[in-house]
Amino acid sequence: MKPIAVIRHSPTEGPGHFATFLERRSLPWTLIRIDQGEAVPRSADGFSGLCLMGGPMSVNDDLAWIPPLLDLIRKTMAADKPVIGHCLGGQLMSRALGGTVIANPVKEIGWGTVRVIDSPLARAWLGDTRQFESFHWHGETFSIPDGATRILESAACANQAFVLGKHLGMQCHVEMTRAMIDAWCESGADEIRDASPADSVQSPTAMQIDIEGRLSTLSRHAELLYSRWIEGLSTI
Repeated sequence: MKPIAVIRHSPTEGPGHFATFLERRSLPWTLIRIDQGEAVPRSADGFSGLCLMGGPMSVNDDLAWIPPLLDLIRKTMAADKPVIGHCLGGQLMSRALGGTVIANPVKEIGWGTVRVIDSPLARAWLGDTRQFESFHWHGETFSIPDGATRILESAACANQAFVLGKHLGMQCHVEMTRAMIDAWCESGADEIRDASPADSVQSPTAMQIDIEGRLSTLSRHAELLYSRWIEGLSTI
């Protein structure tokens, strides 16, 4: 199998538990470091699927790598290879499919419950799960692209995930590890302070409460989504 291309946009926002999941299943993957100036691939020919991670920038920013990355997303989908996006990655997917990315009514930072939409498609991806606690760090939100179906929502952000065929775009962060949360709390201290007080924004101290238990539960739900997603990987 060709490797899964993992696009990293920021040094602290790597694949996290997604990489752990792939390695436990002996699925090859390769990291493309946009944050270090590595070029966006021109085509999806060398990959079995495409994974997009998060980042502090906006899809609406004038960044040279955004147009070719949107083009790569469309080419990957056209080649019938699955795409998965985490937070910024989900926003990039929405934009590539003709959707919009705008400011969310509130910032959503820290742990928060996401609800699974009561639909056959949502159950196909998450089984009997009705809700789970995910991690969040965003100030913008995507629209659900034409032809896609929303499968997750939260009180602070209606569009938490969408599915289009074998493709999954998420606003929430299901890939988290403790090291990632620690790094984000350090680098995002000013953002947390400026956004507080707000019901949808947690302090670093609150994020650390029962962190191992929370991460274990989050990873189990992430693996439900990831397990469904890898079913669509190209094997040629």
